Amino acid sequence: MTFGESIQTCFSKYADFTGRASRSEYWWWFLFVFLATMAASVVNDKISALFSIAVLLPGLAVGTRRLHDIDKSGWFQLLFIIPVIGWIILLYWAAQEGKEPNRF
Repeated sequence: MTFGESIQTCFSKYADFTGRASRSEYWWWFLFVFLATMAASVVNDKISALFSIAVLLPGLAVGTRRLHDIDKSGWFQLLFIIPVIGWIILLYWAAQEGKEPNRF
């Protein structure tokens, strides 16, 4: 999946928490959000905050679909609340290859 396809897919599945997301879809989305937030913060902090709020729901949705791809529940995103250890676990899972026979 290319950069543009990933962004288009994530916005078209704005609040779709079902299905699966490939590694490329997830990481291209992550790069887009990071770069756009940085660019918006250069312009104005309020614009950056509005953009972050606008992409929060699709970010959660693609994160859930990414976890589904490795046969994990989307609720595991709550590990982000646990500093450092939770972040490392989620980073490790996001980098894993998808599992073909899974329940999602």
